[in-house]
Amino acid sequence: MTQIPPLEAIEAEILRRVAATEKSICPSEVARGMAPERWQPLMGAVRKAAARLSTSGQLDILRKGKPIAPEAIHGVIRLRRPLPDALPSPGGDAE
Repeated sequence: MTQIPPLEAIEAEILRRVAATEKSICPSEVARGMAPERWQPLMGAVRKAAARLSTSGQLDILRKGKPIAPEAIHGVIRLRRPLPDALPSPGGDAE
């Protein structure tokens, strides 16, 4: 039986992994990193930790490349750092 780490430890691992890449990550990468031999039992906890991070604004949860609400988690998802707010283009809006 695989011991499930505390959600805080899983959240820290998610944040570490998304900070290390410009791309999104699969939740299974987090689970495999924490328990390489028995990662499958961690998937529910990883999704729960991702939902908590999303609710606090620290993480985007994606389905088909589009952000979704934490309550809408089901099926295949990916995780990424939140994108910065849209910045104005250099040179302004001259028409």
